[in-house]
Amino acid sequence: MCNMAIKYRIYPDKKQSILFAKTFGCCRRVYNLMLSDRIESYKLTGRFEGRAPADFKKLEEYSYLKEVDSLALANVWTNLNSAFRNCFGKTRKKKTGFPKYKSKRHSRKSYTTNNQHGTVAIIDDRYIKLPKIGKVKAVIHRIPDSSWIIKSATISQEADGSYYASILFEFNDHVNAYVADVTNAVGLDYSSPNLYVDSNGDIGTNHKYFKESYKKLAKLQRKLSKKIGSRKGELKSHNFYKQLHKVNKIHSKIKHQRLDNLHNISTGIANRYDIVCVEDLNMKAMSNKGFKNGRSTMDNGYSLFLSMLEYKLAARGKMLVKVDRWYPSSQLCSCCGYRNTEVKDFKIREWACPACGVIHNRDVNAAVNILNEGLRMLGTA
Repeated sequence: MCNMAIKYRIYPDKKQSILFAKTFGCCRRVYNLMLSDRIESYKLTGRFEGRAPADFKKLEEYSYLKEVDSLALANVWTNLNSAFRNCFGKTRKKKTGFPKYKSKRHSRKSYTTNNQHGTVAIIDDRYIKLPKIGKVKAVIHRIPDSSWIIKSATISQEADGSYYASILFEFNDHVNAYVADVTNAVGLDYSSPNLYVDSNGDIGTNHKYFKESYKKLAKLQRKLSKKIGSRKGELKSHNFYKQLHKVNKIHSKIKHQRLDNLHNISTGIANRYDIVCVEDLNMKAMSNKGFKNGRSTMDNGYSLFLSMLEYKLAARGKMLVKVDRWYPSSQLCSCCGYRNTEVKDFKIREWACPACGVIHNRDVNAAVNILNEGLRMLGTA
């Protein structure tokens, strides 16, 4: 069995929006209560034990928890258990710390509910049915196959006030009989101005959506800084929240523009090529102050682009090959293999090979080398 989620834009009415807000708040409240319980339990007994959401609902002071979806609260309990396993379990990662309390102002507004006997459903290709909420108007841009089974729904609200429902489907995994053609391959070299340059000399995109909206965003942020509530500890005014909403709308627009562009580009590559070779780069390190191009690097969304490429190629029976980040793709001559260490200087955009005399474009040459190394790793070169 395989799982796939599809994210739909939903348009709740005023009554539904209020119930969504209550559910977000109750989930956050229950999480904090259960975390506090476990901390107190550890102080007394040395074990992280505590009450479940159902135990809190029995108490009169928390009777308001009965107004919201019980499965949403149950999933909060599951999430907290996962947070403790990630912190203390055998598979713990170094960067995973102790679970933290959820902030009212800064935590993500979302909750997950499960489908039980049709409580979550897509109706008439116009509505999504949710527990306690009922039918919510939605844009069903992609209709799932009739054999797909709805497992759960995650409702979220973004900073600009828009609502989304991510529906998780389960379906039978069909065997993809497609055999990738190794002759239909391309290499991609990361490019800060253009997202990437491929081994054929084509570039990814000229768009820098944050840069394009920067002046408008800066103007709105200057206005926000003058509103009552912009200073730390100051009571925030109604006008502050109105201006903050305008700033958040710009950020959401930038995010959606970038996502749409990356989806279009990654889908085009996945449809066109069978094997795509890329460098396994550390984009966080590349966006530091030393390179002086952090804003441009983060504006590209290259890591997200590679994630999109990976799952889209895999769904088509094709391959994404990641070459080691320390492979000297820019320094090697793609014709004779001569290594020119002078090309370590990023300012050199074109260079002539001292061995064979071929003139190289830095990015195209690197992309060709990445392609050759990727095919070598596959054992086809």
